[in-house]
Amino acid sequence: MADKSKEYLIVAAIDFGTAYSGYAFSTRSDFLKDPLKIVTNTWQGDTLLSHKTVTCVLFDEDKKFKAFGFDAENQYADLAIDKKHTKYFFFTRFKMRLFNQTQLQRNFLLEDEMGKKMPAIDVFSACIRYLREHLMEHSRKQVSHIADTDFRWVLTVPAIWNDTSKQFMREAAEKAGFESDQLLIALEPEAASLCCRHLPMTTIKGCSGGFVPFAPKSKYLVLDAGGGTIDITIHQVQDNGSIKELYAANGGDWGGTYIDKAFRDLLSDIVESTLMDDFQHAKMDDYIGLFREFEVKKRKFKKDMAEKITFKVPIALDETFEHKNKKSIKDHIATKPQYNGNIIWTVDKLRIGADIARNLYTKALDKISHHLKSLFTVDLVKDVSTILLVGGFSESEMLQCMIREQFPDKKLIIPAEPGLAVLKGAVIFGHDPQVIKERRCRHTYGVGTTVIFDDSIHPVSKKFTANGTDRCKDIFSKHVEIGQPVLVEENQIELTYTPVYDDQTKMTFGVYISPERDPMYVDGPSCKRLGSLEIDIEGTGLNRSVTVQMTFSDTELHVAGTNNNTGKKTLAKFDFLG
Repeated sequence: MADKSKEYLIVAAIDFGTAYSGYAFSTRSDFLKDPLKIVTNTWQGDTLLSHKTVTCVLFDEDKKFKAFGFDAENQYADLAIDKKHTKYFFFTRFKMRLFNQTQLQRNFLLEDEMGKKMPAIDVFSACIRYLREHLMEHSRKQVSHIADTDFRWVLTVPAIWNDTSKQFMREAAEKAGFESDQLLIALEPEAASLCCRHLPMTTIKGCSGGFVPFAPKSKYLVLDAGGGTIDITIHQVQDNGSIKELYAANGGDWGGTYIDKAFRDLLSDIVESTLMDDFQHAKMDDYIGLFREFEVKKRKFKKDMAEKITFKVPIALDETFEHKNKKSIKDHIATKPQYNGNIIWTVDKLRIGADIARNLYTKALDKISHHLKSLFTVDLVKDVSTILLVGGFSESEMLQCMIREQFPDKKLIIPAEPGLAVLKGAVIFGHDPQVIKERRCRHTYGVGTTVIFDDSIHPVSKKFTANGTDRCKDIFSKHVEIGQPVLVEENQIELTYTPVYDDQTKMTFGVYISPERDPMYVDGPSCKRLGSLEIDIEGTGLNRSVTVQMTFSDTELHVAGTNNNTGKKTLAKFDFLG
């Protein structure tokens, strides 16, 4: 576990996103002068200059790393033109495979664009290694004579991810060359919140008229709208400037890539899904170009747009369709009354009506709206009057307009460059990780234990006898419950347990989570085992005891046990991945 009180010469952050990824860093001296004096990289993608690059990676036929980002996309498109791409491995937008994966395994496989598979840990670690090495080369041009040990690294993850996905990302980072004690995991909406607190109010849209969103006692909802997830948390600023989480992180997989999926579904409805799949495999260079074109165009979609939107589409798509169906896509559309006059397809142009363009956002925006409305009915949240909108998807006027229309009583504020808020905030977090003082538990946590058997409560199937006493096994001994506020880096609950046998030499505790507030048994359908903690107990008799302490408020879970007879402490080693 990293020592959060230690100061490093450089803090470097990697934001590994679903659609886009990037890095940033700053020196300790620059941070103390100006927390926002942060260096980012500029990536070149054709005519596009961006502070982030696309999240895609290319491996050769031997599964050796070739390229990442725009370079990977370009190289793969060139290989596709020469019909040499089929032996290569090309992965894009694969981060979402980790979302809410409670049964995630260390050896699980990722499927690339052509259906070929590689170990996911190898794909993730190769990407992280590339970004790490690119950043170190960049930073050494800024600061000479720096060693690997001078870096504190910060890797961002969605706050709504579970412990299993967080462990996977940590292991991928360690495989990429990070030392565990130099690596912190930052929660994306928290990082964005920290960045925005330091921004001049003149750069934050919605802060006119003397409105100050980050004054002491102020509350605000952070909505991090990324490519894959909508990640939400509720914060309150304390008198000393620290941050308190008021409600557990929540959200869903309704990010910007939801719009891309809707566009592909539209194309599949027009030309049939099997032909779209065949076109993707046979004409990968054209397929990549088509979605690059959509990415540029969709950023200009507006709620009040009235004119048709025109896209360049590959001629090969029309040719493929005509070869299979003996008619052009243009003639085919004429047979679909739902598209009459709203979709016009010439050989290399697609024009869609404003209503159809807006409808590409409908499902994602409806899910976000419904979730927010439900959230604002919660007692802890209903008086929060400010929404801080960050993340790459937050730049969409469609999303901004929906929030203003559906929540007219809320103040919507948007920082300049909202897509960089998480990245820059992660650097700030790395310099001052103790600024977050309180979080809310996303689960009920406890350990498995036994109690005296009570035949009026306990089922006979759980009955066993130890030292002449009937006991009940599989009892869920709760340490903290879902939604409970917990102070950062403090043991929330310490519970003492005694052995059930005179001659016991060890006490082993399974550690469990549940979405219920008061689960009774650890083998119930809602419970999931996270790992185990084993504590040696010397001597004999039942008057010996151990104390189990849990720290839930860090971005990662820590559990320890203490032998009360010897004072010896044991740390739990969790393996969520199996």
